[in-house]
Amino acid sequence: MLDRLYIKAMAKEQIRGHIGMLLVCGLLMSLIVSVASALAWVVAPAFGISFILIFLRLTVGEGPEVSKIFDGFNVFGKALGLNLLTGLFTFLWSMLLFFPGIMKAYAYSMAPYILADHPELTAGEALRESMAMTFGSKMDLFVLDLSFFGWFCLVAITGGLAGIYVLPYYYAAKTNAYLALKAKHYGAAEF
Repeated sequence: MLDRLYIKAMAKEQIRGHIGMLLVCGLLMSLIVSVASALAWVVAPAFGISFILIFLRLTVGEGPEVSKIFDGFNVFGKALGLNLLTGLFTFLWSMLLFFPGIMKAYAYSMAPYILADHPELTAGEALRESMAMTFGSKMDLFVLDLSFFGWFCLVAITGGLAGIYVLPYYYAAKTNAYLALKAKHYGAAEF
């Protein structure tokens, strides 16, 4: 079982003092994706990997840097392939019923983190590793997401203003959940 309170406490500590730079990085990536809106679905997965890399570095004490927002493009094709595979498989599982689609979305949810952490893997390998890593922990991930419901209501009520704090907090918590699942699944050994 994931220690949700510990994960969230670590996330708060990690983003402390970095909210401004995280906001700048997020806004720059959003601006670039918006400008290239016709190609947004093509470049967004690589920026997603960049965002994950920023948060992975944050968990080891490195501050966010604007110069890192393009790091995900080192695995551009894999990121795009992973996004397409995840979308396709989640859609197909959702065709059975709504619930299997949600379960598979959580099963695949760690694949971008795995690809960011291990760029040598293929998109398919990252998906398989994610399914193995999340086995028995999908409900924990759901509860972690559910614990942010009030925060996201606050973002909506403030017209997005609270997102300046809430989104980095949420993504730092998700990154810590990935690291906890990785340690639980693989122990000290790296895959």
